[in-house]
Amino acid sequence: MTTMAQRTEEVSYLEAISQALDEEMARDERVFLMGEDIGMYGGAFKITEGFLKKYGEWRVLDTPLAESGFVGAAIGAAMMGLRPVVEMQFADFISCAFDQITEV
Repeated sequence: MTTMAQRTEEVSYLEAISQALDEEMARDERVFLMGEDIGMYGGAFKITEGFLKKYGEWRVLDTPLAESGFVGAAIGAAMMGLRPVVEMQFADFISCAFDQITEV
């Protein structure tokens, strides 16, 4: 029986999220990101830094400060077979999109 040694690397929670998003975007062209300041700025916590240059403006979308609007757009995109990932800068903002999340 052959055993494989697993190589592990310690990363922060934010780095793990960034790596996972990068892997999925590279693997699946249907995956795209939406959120406030995630493109040019790289997000409030820099999780998407460099993604705009790597994946382009069609897959890394800076949104206005309108959580209910872009969450609704993401739900529609998902219903059409795309794989949107929405970033809200802070958990406090999720309540702005409760109607879209709970009424679908």
